[in-house]
Amino acid sequence: MIKRLSVAAIATMTFASAGSAVAGGPVVVELFTSQGCSSCPPADALLGELADREDVIALSLHVDYWDYLGWEDQFGSKANADRQRGYAHASNSTMIYTPQMVIAGTDELVGTKAMKLAQLIDRHKAKPDNVTLTVTRTDAGKLLIAAKRLGDVPGKMLVQIVRYVPEQLVEIRSGENAGMDVTYHNIVESLEPIGDWTGDADLNIQTEVSGDNPVVVLIQDGSSGPILAAARAD
Repeated sequence: MIKRLSVAAIATMTFASAGSAVAGGPVVVELFTSQGCSSCPPADALLGELADREDVIALSLHVDYWDYLGWEDQFGSKANADRQRGYAHASNSTMIYTPQMVIAGTDELVGTKAMKLAQLIDRHKAKPDNVTLTVTRTDAGKLLIAAKRLGDVPGKMLVQIVRYVPEQLVEIRSGENAGMDVTYHNIVESLEPIGDWTGDADLNIQTEVSGDNPVVVLIQDGSSGPILAAARAD
């Protein structure tokens, strides 16, 4: 008889190897998910296994296109669905789906594939950093962003600020997941571009942030290309 391991057990085994990869900046894992998708809870749990890791920035982006199935995802947004469509267009794909994970803005996979996810995280950690990024949050509500070019970069990079809710339990009472209580992690509430950077000179930006939720800064080749650097400030 074959014993089937839970998502959490698979994650514990496979993600242990990621710490042995060449040290670099954290790898961004974006999960496109929906409370109205019956296939999504295992992927949501898998993302939860990543949420507290220092070498990964795990983000849950809830989409709105399954709301018609009978349950409106209160975290869902058209902006998240548009970001997913941008990734699909960049990879010459005509299809979007949930649960989907996008790794470092370049690799995509079904969001329940723990072993493949661990391999992709390892692969991206082993790549040399072409951009270094530091983000500091001050007591006065300022966010200090500093970046330096180390290698080849696109001609213009997009600097974006992500705000997210670390954790929330949702009682789903209708739709495909009716009767389930699901804990979601690192729920993106906003993703806003704040400027472009060419890398010709060091980047130094100061901006205001409000509220207590964590902040992530992404430096990306446009809004749908490779993520060149990421850093968080709690």
